[in-house]
Amino acid sequence: MPAITCIEDLKRIHARKVPRMFYDYAESGSYTEQTFRENVSDFAQIRLRQKVAVDMSNRSIAGRMIGQPVTMPVALAPVGLTGMQSADGEIKAARAAEKFGVPFTLSTMSICSIEDVAAHTSAPFWFQLYVMKDEDFVDRIIDRAKAANCSALVLTLDLQILGQRHKDIKNGLSAPPKLTIPNILNMMTKPEWCLGMLGTKHRSFGNIVGHATGVGDLSSLSSWTAEQFDPQLDWGKVARIRDRWGGKLIIKGVLDADDARRAADFGADAIVVSNHGGRQLDGALSSIRILPQVVRAVKGQTEIWIDSGIRSGQDILKALALGADGTMIGRSYIYGLGAMGEAGVTKALEVMQKELDTTMALCGERDIRNLGAHNLLVPKDFEGDWA
Repeated sequence: MPAITCIEDLKRIHARKVPRMFYDYAESGSYTEQTFRENVSDFAQIRLRQKVAVDMSNRSIAGRMIGQPVTMPVALAPVGLTGMQSADGEIKAARAAEKFGVPFTLSTMSICSIEDVAAHTSAPFWFQLYVMKDEDFVDRIIDRAKAANCSALVLTLDLQILGQRHKDIKNGLSAPPKLTIPNILNMMTKPEWCLGMLGTKHRSFGNIVGHATGVGDLSSLSSWTAEQFDPQLDWGKVARIRDRWGGKLIIKGVLDADDARRAADFGADAIVVSNHGGRQLDGALSSIRILPQVVRAVKGQTEIWIDSGIRSGQDILKALALGADGTMIGRSYIYGLGAMGEAGVTKALEVMQKELDTTMALCGERDIRNLGAHNLLVPKDFEGDWA
């Protein structure tokens, strides 16, 4: 195994070990993928201010996210089909996060169910909800998350209608994969992945099959999911879900200052500045470009987090210095999971932790809470002068 020095190293191994359809599922955006690319490239426009002759001893990058102590202000974001990147992937990622001291978020569209993850972990995790037309299903999955002692609900608002990702259509994405000749030939080159999948019973959407009315097997699952994302999701339905949940609420998918104000008024404990990793509205601005306007709008009223495009500890520092209170990572830990399973998720977190700590020190800071605009050099036109 070659030395792992950065997230890109894990990405290369991930691409080698995981079937093409699942690697492409993680590594893709909608339509032209402009927003997907700019989520990463816009971070690179921000430069760091080096400071010298500063005492760099006794540094701390620990913090809190919605009151929960964290080793660093990073949570694992919800990612659908995580259990197709590595057998029992959600369980592996949740265990790695628990041991490392950061939160894990389970997706509605996970392979391992809420109950599966709860049975294999001891720390409470967060649950991410997609709002479906079937309100009975929504109510029951919220109740299941409560019963599993989930400590926060992450409500995703930017997937009322599914953005088109060309690679998924061309690959015939499904869980488990359809046994077409191209898929079989590709899987034959991934023996470690195949052995893992043969050794687990978790190969479909565990939160849905057997729980949604009329969905008892894979044949009925695809038709159900195709028509269930709720295009009528509005703030009234958000209020209903908030009241049904009754606990810590994180609203994810905010990409506009007015929406951020509305989410804060609804009592969200945190909002996540996010464009769904560039997988929904292609042509939207990157999350890091939008962050400053959201900070101006609601800083101090609710916690402000950001995801989409974070690939290093330096990216984390830049987001925090621009005013974010926390971050979420998706692809960065998925690369590790696909590459090395649970150990790969841990490695991704270790890489980012070291990058964050070293970068903070070289910027002349000892406490992550002291990061601010004074640590950055931001292009004057970074937010854009849009008509």
